[in-house]
Amino acid sequence: MFNLSAWSFPSESRHAEGVVLSVQIAQPELQHTQQLGSPGRRRTWIILTALAVLAALCLISVMIGSGSIPAARVLATLTSWAAGELPPGSRDTTEILILERRLPRTLLAVMVGAGLGAAGVLMQAMTRNPLADPGLLGVNAGAYAAVVLGSATMGTTVGTTHVWLAVAGALIVSVAVYVIGTSGQMGASPAKLVLTGVAIGALLSGLSFAVTLVRPDVFDRVRFWSAGSLQGRSFDEVTAVLPFLAVGLVLAVALPRALNALALGDDAAVALGARPGVTRVIGLLATTLLCGAATAAAGPLSFIGLMVPHALRMLNGPDHRWLIPLSVLTAPILVLTADILGRMVVAAELPAGVVTAFLGAPVLVWLTRRKAVKSL
Repeated sequence: MFNLSAWSFPSESRHAEGVVLSVQIAQPELQHTQQLGSPGRRRTWIILTALAVLAALCLISVMIGSGSIPAARVLATLTSWAAGELPPGSRDTTEILILERRLPRTLLAVMVGAGLGAAGVLMQAMTRNPLADPGLLGVNAGAYAAVVLGSATMGTTVGTTHVWLAVAGALIVSVAVYVIGTSGQMGASPAKLVLTGVAIGALLSGLSFAVTLVRPDVFDRVRFWSAGSLQGRSFDEVTAVLPFLAVGLVLAVALPRALNALALGDDAAVALGARPGVTRVIGLLATTLLCGAATAAAGPLSFIGLMVPHALRMLNGPDHRWLIPLSVLTAPILVLTADILGRMVVAAELPAGVVTAFLGAPVLVWLTRRKAVKSL
């Protein structure tokens, strides 16, 4: 017996909450009941485990860094700061190191991870490719190129000013990719968007490298940031990127039902009442804000948006109503882990982007060799 079910659009039942296309073979009643109960328990364990690990990593991140500060002193400083007892003018050297260097660095790692995790889900959903990455459409390359060109022409250094450059560069590239990828007789398609993004991203990456090679002063300004480093960040960067990440996450959280429909294909999505063009425009806007702000804060980090959504899809299924919030919760774990390992592996500190590349490359090879990997 085959069962075809779809929901979440006005013409369907009011009790529906998403869009699912399933072909189910009749099975014994006991096995069917067990299958209905397991996803909820699995999600609960994922959420609880992720919250515990994230809290532990945040605490470890604040405790580890330059200078040997006892854990008891770190906890006492954080407690006093939370109680409002340590205004900026009254802090000693240790308190400045904890509150003005380690704490904003930790917060930025969480914010960057959340943004890249959500952007990865959007990219994979819009291209219907489980191996898609936020940088696939050239968004990260656009943000990087804008910062490099701004540093070369205006002399800007990595700080709060370059946040606007990164977001503007990401926005320009997103618009260019969408306009070029949707033009022509064939109209819009995931393959055209991907090919256009890869081509534009390669062009901008080559331009950025050429500028940094010709201008050593520009290279000196952006070399640590371009490797994906969170070193030296302050609350100024946190407040600068927070509005962009917040708006991008709000847009991403509003798209799960439309993305569920888009996963069935454009024709099926239209038949169910969705509008694929509008969904892609909003998705590209959200990806632009998320990737632009994340790149501005930490530089171009790779593999975060690839590994986390794909792992969660294997654990919890492809329902974007859960996939997006779970990615927002678990992706910061990977960024914090990479940042902490970079501070512990070598004395001079290894940028988080280098560590994520070491972690992500083997995962990517494993994913591409799996027979189960196919278009969404």
